[in-house]
Amino acid sequence: MTSYAFRIINVFAEERLAGNPLAVFEDGHGLDDATMQALALQFNLSETTFILPSTRATACVRIFTPTFEMPFAGHPTLGTAHVVRALKGGDAVTLEMRAGVIPVRARGDEWTLRANAPRTRAVTASRDELAAMLGLVASDIRSEPLFVDTGSEQLLVPLTSVAAVRRCQPTADLLVKHGSVALPGGGSRATAYVWAEVAPDGALARFFFPKHGAIVEDPGTGSACANLGGWLVATGASRPRTLTIAQGEAVGRRCRLRLTVDAEGGVFVSGRVVELGRGTITL
Repeated sequence: MTSYAFRIINVFAEERLAGNPLAVFEDGHGLDDATMQALALQFNLSETTFILPSTRATACVRIFTPTFEMPFAGHPTLGTAHVVRALKGGDAVTLEMRAGVIPVRARGDEWTLRANAPRTRAVTASRDELAAMLGLVASDIRSEPLFVDTGSEQLLVPLTSVAAVRRCQPTADLLVKHGSVALPGGGSRATAYVWAEVAPDGALARFFFPKHGAIVEDPGTGSACANLGGWLVATGASRPRTLTIAQGEAVGRRCRLRLTVDAEGGVFVSGRVVELGRGTITL
């Protein structure tokens, strides 16, 4: 029998029992893929990560949802960096992921990642189809919806108002029809990230995905925040630009994310990280 230490971390948290929760295993050495996947299902959080040695970075990180492995995800990157610092020291770390090596820096307990350069592709669904998918009307959809990938491809749909963001009631089968993207290694995942800007430099956002035929809402989605930065670059928005993004109000887990797009189009996502507790699993 072997014991594996883990930590429970809240990311994008302005208080201890807020933010997006994450389980981080301090040393995944000796765990095979099937066991990592089973542990992620055991915790049943949006993601569970495993720290491993790397020859290319400060650490290698594997990211699992309860049902599949992710090449990149934002809140696991920030939360795992926080644990790597606790184990190895240093306010600047690099994390080797399947999406590449991601640099992460800290100022106190606020962490910032630099995302990969964005890739985009057009959305074939019409405005009416996207509105039906989200339980809205066509006039709620702004231009220009896009699929954006800064490490994890997602469907981004800008909305015309905060009221429209709050009214969203997605339909699972339509989200699968219009929002699905291919996953590395096979399979697919459907997502939709919606937002509306709030003057002067804020936004309200929500992130949806289907699970077992129902819609699940994520409280704080760093990968989608990074993809919003990619959307700003792709649509020619003025830069440099910084937005403070509120997410999670509809699910009772308020999150605060900061998105920065610099003059050269670099995309940075920041958030406060809180360690909530520690434990061990014996296998």
